[in-house]
This record gives sequence, C-alpha cells and structure tokens, in this order.
Amino acid sequence: MERALITAGKGAELIVELLQSQGRYQIATASSGAQARRMLLEIPYDLTVINTPLSDENGIELSIEAAANNQTGVLLLTRAQYVEEISARVEEYGVFVVEKPIHKPFFYRALSLVHASSSRLRGLESQRSQLQIKIEEIRLIDRAKYTLIQYLGMTEPQAHRYIEKQAMDMRRTKRQIAEGILKTYEG
Repeated sequence: MERALITAGKGAELIVELLQSQGRYQIATASSGAQARRMLLEIPYDLTVINTPLSDENGIELSIEAAANNQTGVLLLTRAQYVEEISARVEEYGVFVVEKPIHKPFFYRALSLVHASSSRLRGLESQRSQLQIKIEEIRLIDRAKYTLIQYLGMTEPQAHRYIEKQAMDMRRTKRQIAEGILKTYEG
C-alpha cells in the first residue's frame, strides 16, 4: 500500500475521500506547511497532495521542496485563476497543478499521471544506484590491477587476466578477488 500525505488548511476531508476511493493509499494529513515538512522528513511518502493556501504559507514552496528533496509525486491544488502562474513556477520540479474546485475525473487523471511519473523516477533512481555500484566495482578492480602491476610487475592485461582467472577458479566475483588483493598488498 502506498503512503499519501495530504496537506490542507481546509478541504482535507474531500481529498481523503477521493484517495480512499482508490483503495491503494495509507493516508496521513497535515494542516500546515511546517507540519508537512516534519512529516516528510520522518516518513517517505509516495504521494503528496497540497491544497492551497495553507494556514502558514501558500504551499508553493512546500510543493517545490517536496518534489525536489523527496521521491514523492506532488499534486498541488489551487484556484483556477492561479493555475497558469503557479504551473510556470513549479512544473520544472515535476509538480502537477490541478485547479479547484476539484472535478473528480480530472483529479483521478492527474493522480494517475503523478503515479506514472513517480514510478518512472523510482525506476531511474534504481538504475542510477545499480550503475553507481558497478562504477565502484570497476574502480576497485582497477585499483587491484594497478596494485598487481606495482607489486608483482605485471602488465595491465596480465593483471586483468589474473583477476578473471582467480575469479573463475575460485568461483568468486572479480570484486571479491580484487578486495583480497588489496587486503594483501595495501592492508
């Protein structure tokens, strides 16, 4: 079940009702921007809905901070006359702006778009993490190769082949072999 944070000075009940009808959200509410910020620091939310204006701020900065600093989809609800102006300020951060009064079909469509973009972002974050791990592994193996070059006088292809052969013969990963080499010669 996904977590949703609703931040609203007024109108939280309607938004809670709309989200509950989806049946996939565990819902928490905040009545101010300050309370929402604290909650966003404590728990990761999949969706943040902000109904402007809030009791302590207009909600625009909160939407930008939530989208930029958290992996949450952000839906900002505002009066129709402000939609264009606010959209121009927040769209580069991935905040979706929906006009009030809320029309259920449009709200559900916007919710679907927020969910799709959040899923995509989580996938990209996962890929980024995997690539980061791979880069660290390559750096570690390269350090081990250069250690073999320095201490055993091997050439780079010989050191590369040595690590690969050791990994195959010992049924270990190249990373484990590299760690062993570094522990032996640098540790």
